[in-house]
Amino acid sequence: MNNQIKYSILIAFGFGLALCSCTDPIAHSNKTVFKYNESAGITSLDPAFSNRTENIWAVNQLFNGLVQLNDTLAVMPCIAHSWDISNDGLNYVFHLRNDVYFHDHPLFLKGKGRKVTALDFVYSFNRMLDPAIASPGVWVLNAVAKKENQYLIEATNDTTLVLTLSKPYRPFLNLLSMPYCSVVPKEVAEHYKKDFRNNPIGTGPFTFKFWAEGEKMVLLKNTNYFEKFEGNRMPFLDAINISFLKDRQTAFLEFVKGNFDFMSGIDASYKDELLTRTGMLQNKYKSNINMSKISFLKTDYLGFNLDNAEGLGKLSKAQQTKIRKAINYGFDRKKMVLYLRNNIGVAAINGFIPKGMPWFDTTIVGFTFQPEKAKQLLLEAGFPEGKNLPEIQLITTAVYLDVCEYIQSELSQLGIKIKVEVLLPAINSELIANNKAAFFRKSWVADYADKENYMSVFYSGNFSPNGPNYTHFSNAVFDSLYEVSLTMISNKELQSNFNRMEAIIINESPVVPLYYDDAVFFYHNNINGLRGNPLNLLQLKSVKKKKANEIN
Repeated sequence: MNNQIKYSILIAFGFGLALCSCTDPIAHSNKTVFKYNESAGITSLDPAFSNRTENIWAVNQLFNGLVQLNDTLAVMPCIAHSWDISNDGLNYVFHLRNDVYFHDHPLFLKGKGRKVTALDFVYSFNRMLDPAIASPGVWVLNAVAKKENQYLIEATNDTTLVLTLSKPYRPFLNLLSMPYCSVVPKEVAEHYKKDFRNNPIGTGPFTFKFWAEGEKMVLLKNTNYFEKFEGNRMPFLDAINISFLKDRQTAFLEFVKGNFDFMSGIDASYKDELLTRTGMLQNKYKSNINMSKISFLKTDYLGFNLDNAEGLGKLSKAQQTKIRKAINYGFDRKKMVLYLRNNIGVAAINGFIPKGMPWFDTTIVGFTFQPEKAKQLLLEAGFPEGKNLPEIQLITTAVYLDVCEYIQSELSQLGIKIKVEVLLPAINSELIANNKAAFFRKSWVADYADKENYMSVFYSGNFSPNGPNYTHFSNAVFDSLYEVSLTMISNKELQSNFNRMEAIIINESPVVPLYYDDAVFFYHNNINGLRGNPLNLLQLKSVKKKKANEIN
């Protein structure tokens, strides 16, 4: 590490105090620094590029949008304290708080953060929509109408923002809670351009201090933050320190030693050390580590590309459907979750929409382990006991090899031959996105808390590579139901509509749902207020950390 980087780190940890004082550990013993590791790395702090969990977690500390979601996924006020939606669902009028300020920056008058106005949102949304920016989140505002090549995003005064849609779109308010829709200051974003990724200025509970890519990132407390918790101004932490150790087992050992305050998820390298077979903390860790587990809006699945001529694609459509159903019935999901994931997650036996989704319907009958039914389907398809059935190649990554090999072994007992090929993540994703994979393992993680997000995976208008329909499933009745769901308001009608869509997916079986994942947080006993949520967001603004002299 060169001297300049060493100097910067010392300044960062000194919270802006003199360099000489940073060498004295006692001088800052009263500071609370939340430390965690991000093994996958962070690629950008620009909210326009918050399309990865790692980026989202950091962006979430630095920026705010019009609205936000609470722990139950209800839309709540944020910079907008209230809003009105027209009866026809086309006009959204947001009324903004007048006490929200951008973080301090030399580009502002006297270096002090200025007040956020509705014009800042006009700029931020148009920036995200700008093809020159190439934001992967541009789809979030697809419903916004245009007139004379101008998006109908208008500020009628400093605290009133009006968005006009081209047609009603029920999930729109939910989409606006995504980090893509954060407000950014024009003068700073225009000054840095692409380098705004590592010079972020927002309104969030923490401010950016330092980032040595691949080594360390430091965020500091925003003492001028506008939100309060139980009457007290947030945040309660003095800083966030993010490390970038790539090896997950090493990061786990550092967490156990107390060098990290928090760890998310499980990895094969340490899951049996940390958890019992049934998903509880091992006894030796219970005294100083807490575990939070909550249903996550994530479905892991196997997908068939219905347009691919390889493998099953050589057979008739009727044969293909029966074999896909046989695969769905041919292995025990509950045993898979118990033995391979230490009971983290739930067997996906109720369709594609996961358990963490509001109004999850347990009455939907998907696929359970029924080997005799699988054998009957193979017989009906003309392949008794799998004889003469073409070998099917399944692509995956090393992280999910154990799951794929388990399915391979289970299906082999029925005569279904699966060849598992392990690819690098980037290659695996590219093949799936570009229709070059006949059979693949994938996860679908919700971007927003609406069942429509999951059904969009099967809408024919979303064929990959231009959308998330990687299976190229197409069904006219399904498409009609999906389009109607976008404008429905009644929860009862919506539930019925989504259930009909799920029934079509189950009947046609373009996918093999594996499990609905859990969001799992591990943290030490000196951390309070850290809660998981179904979107697996890391919310640190209300977290408290006991100081060394406060721990019993």
